[in-house]
This record gives sequence, C-alpha cells and structure tokens, in this order.
Amino acid sequence: MIGSLRGKLVAKQAPQVVIECNGVGYEVETPMPTFLELGSLGDDVFLYTHFVVREDAQTLYGFTSDAERRLFRTVLKISGVGAKMGLAILSTMSSADFQRCVEYEDAATLIKVPGVGKKTAERLIIEMRDKFAASGEPPGPDRVTAEASPRSEAVDALIALGYKAGEVNKLIASLDVEGETAEDIIRQALRQAAR
Repeated sequence: MIGSLRGKLVAKQAPQVVIECNGVGYEVETPMPTFLELGSLGDDVFLYTHFVVREDAQTLYGFTSDAERRLFRTVLKISGVGAKMGLAILSTMSSADFQRCVEYEDAATLIKVPGVGKKTAERLIIEMRDKFAASGEPPGPDRVTAEASPRSEAVDALIALGYKAGEVNKLIASLDVEGETAEDIIRQALRQAAR
C-alpha cells in the first residue's frame, strides 16, 4: 500500500492536508501535532502513512514520525477504537503521555480525549498494557525525550514516593490541576492524602 509520501504541501485545512507528489494530490488526515508541524503551503514535506479501506471510504492518514504511525496502528487493533479516535488520541497527547496513562492506569486523563468514555478508557488501558508488554519496547523514541505534562510529572513523583498508581490517579482526579505546575499538583495531592 502507500507507506509514505514525499511532495509539496498544496492545501491545509485541519485536520486534512493535500500533498502533491508528481502531479497527484493526496488528501491526508493528520493528528494536530503533525498538522501544525508541516509548515507553510509550498513546503516540501514527508509523511509516514497508513491507508484504510472501508466499504464507504478510502482514507490516508499521515504522521511525521514512524513512532506515531506505529501507535496509531496499534490503537486501531483495539475493539471499539476507530481511526477517528486514534487521531483524537494523537491530537490530545504525545505517545509518551499515552503510554504513561496506560502504565499508571490513568483513565481520568484518557477520558479527556474527545470520544473516549470511561469504558473505552479502561479497555485502552487493559489492552494497550498487554500490547506494550508484548512488544517489549515503548511506542517510539519520544517515550524518553517528550516533555512530560505537569500532571504526568506529578504522577511520576508521587509513585516514586511510594504511592500506588491507582491511588495517585484517584487523588489527582479529585483535584483541580488545570494550569498548575507539577510542584503545586504534588503539594495539593500530599495535602489531600494527609486528610
């Protein structure tokens, strides 16, 4: 199938782009980080792609890294998760943050992804945990290098202090952490735990 595209960016309207390769314009659906990273019209671009053929449509999905594409393909294998939800996950969080959510059973963060409810979040955690464990490797190089959100930094720190992942997630879910630094979230969580 179509594994990648290299060409000129000729149209952009989120989340879709058109890449012209040798006179043929390919419409490609992208997650928001990829869309924003592509630059201006007329730029030469390269995307890793995934081609989906259904009864009523043929859709090409594009990603700036192979790690993103691998995660997208893995998520698609989960019952009840389609391409639209896969794009929503990659648009909402990095693959590193997604893996943290799975590792720490952080359904509260996954529920913030458009289209993901409580049951889907729980299914993602259970099935992706098995898939990450089976592969023996993280979803990509950004697992280590991606900048963690203050919330995930706080979760990491509280787990390092000896709290269980489930306890930390319940604790943080009960707090208003929007716009807070990791240090503030940790302080709030420790105060809450002491009550």
